[in-house]
Amino acid sequence: MKSPFGTIAAGLLCLAIALPGFAQTTKHTVQTANEAQIAHGEYLVKGIAGCGDCHTPMNDKGEPMPGQWLKGSKLSFGPLVPFPGWAAASPDIAGLNGWSRKNAIRLLMTGMDASGQRPRPPMPQYRMNYTDAAAVVAYLK
Repeated sequence: MKSPFGTIAAGLLCLAIALPGFAQTTKHTVQTANEAQIAHGEYLVKGIAGCGDCHTPMNDKGEPMPGQWLKGSKLSFGPLVPFPGWAAASPDIAGLNGWSRKNAIRLLMTGMDASGQRPRPPMPQYRMNYTDAAAVVAYLK
């Protein structure tokens, strides 16, 4: 009859060998998810929402000014008729200084900031799902 202690010892040895590899795999998976989230946020900011069109200063050729990506800008367009609350400039959103992650996600999901105010036009009142809003915030942060 075999001793159960030999089987237990063999199982523990296998577990001890496998655990370091498991920890590395888990860490890599989390890191990849963050990279994927940031890449998704970049795609949304640059390709879908077009944030740079208003939040980046442009040169006289209409090209983004180097080193000024999403740093805020005077808007080069306006309404054809008076429009209450129209913003003449866009804020600096690079790094989301002054914004908590939670409040920035809330703005993108509900169209309202932490105080319950809506962004001034022409800023769209986005209604993103949580995944997209969190990805945009991860990219901007």
